[in-house]
Amino acid sequence: MNYQDALQNDIFKVISKSAKELKLDSYVIGGFVRDHILNRGDHKDIDIVAIGSGIALAKQVAKNLPNHPKVQVFKTYGTAMLVYNDMDIEFVGARKESYNENSRNPVVENGTLQDDQNRRDFTINAMAFDLSKDTFGNLLDPFNGIQDLKDNIIRTPLDPDITYSDDPLRMMRAIRFATQLNFTIEPESFKAISRNNERIKIITKERIVVELHKILESEKPSVGFLHLEKTGLLKFILPELTALKGIDEVEGQTHKDNFYHTLEVVDNIAKNTNDVWLRWAALLHDIGKAPTKKFSKKVGWTFHAHEFEGSKMVYHVFKRLKMPLNDKMKFVQKMVFMSSRPIVLAQDLVTDSAVRRLVFDAGDYVEDLMTLCEADITTKNPKKFKKYHNNFKVVRDKIVEVEERDQIRNFQPPISGEDIMTTFNIKPSREIGQIKELIKEAILEGDIKNDYDAAYELMLKEGKRLGLQVDLKS
Repeated sequence: MNYQDALQNDIFKVISKSAKELKLDSYVIGGFVRDHILNRGDHKDIDIVAIGSGIALAKQVAKNLPNHPKVQVFKTYGTAMLVYNDMDIEFVGARKESYNENSRNPVVENGTLQDDQNRRDFTINAMAFDLSKDTFGNLLDPFNGIQDLKDNIIRTPLDPDITYSDDPLRMMRAIRFATQLNFTIEPESFKAISRNNERIKIITKERIVVELHKILESEKPSVGFLHLEKTGLLKFILPELTALKGIDEVEGQTHKDNFYHTLEVVDNIAKNTNDVWLRWAALLHDIGKAPTKKFSKKVGWTFHAHEFEGSKMVYHVFKRLKMPLNDKMKFVQKMVFMSSRPIVLAQDLVTDSAVRRLVFDAGDYVEDLMTLCEADITTKNPKKFKKYHNNFKVVRDKIVEVEERDQIRNFQPPISGEDIMTTFNIKPSREIGQIKELIKEAILEGDIKNDYDAAYELMLKEGKRLGLQVDLKS
């Protein structure tokens, strides 16, 4: 089967010419081949295998390209990379690998194309296009990966127990590909992931997070997280989620399974945002429910202050997974902490003051918060579902109305601490904080307008009550 149509880009002709000059055979392998056959659009990452030195081929290609792009060489791994027309092209010499038990870093030897295809993670990633002049575009598919593509199957080229034990990251990749492509993991392969799940412990947190992000960024993330849970991988990666699984019953009273609810919320939010950090907020929004779960005869099951507990847990999750402890984490914390606020608001009569406080506390993230809370509606009762969404529309409309009128988002009280000190000729003191807080609360409650004159008048009134004298020089 020939796929010359996949190789129309001039870069492939240059690679073919360069390989011939070096008397090497070269092939395009992996994701580019898979995605072309699946018709998944332009692939910007291209992997080239040379039967010989991949580094030498990369340098020869750069010499033959206009502008001679810079070649990055990674001697430790025997690879080289160059960027051409927004494509990242990686070159490697064909190799065979052997592993020891405590590392996913293999012992590497030079090998044949077959050796290189044997070491690939899945049959659908082991296919190659020949770049030799006489066989240009021929498909080399020793494991019938093209049939697995047609059957929507994720399968390892060799024994899955060996494949996964050698490089346990492949277990995450199997689940990620199954999620992204909506494929099924071949049954023996799925069982092998369960048998080898503890091996995930030798994988760095950074590599695990890369795969988690790709699962979260997929169209239906729940597929991946269900696979992670069923194979036993999730308990090693995000035990906070597996702790949510299950339904307890006391005196005939139960609560919902918060693990499956969480996955529904993540799928819901995936329909409305591509922001991976907002998707993280959806994934972690209920993690505080496991440690706060209590039962009382009067009210049944409660999860008191689970949002506060959950927001604290976000930090520990991010730190353990070596994720950024920066504004991204603080955003997720804020979303988790405030995740019930609009829901409570939507259940009651929506007052201006409640909306003002919501906008003030959420700041620039009020839209994200509303998106999260709407995703949190997972009731199967059509009447309740419609009612909750209608209520959220009322809240959204109220936010727009209050925001236009009162300009509360990220507002600073019109009167500063310096204004207060100058007016009353006082030094920094507790009274300044009291006056500023009173003004802020009065604006949020709607008792005064959010402007200088109204705030100044209230400052004078409160200053008098506190026994402060206006400095007539001010």
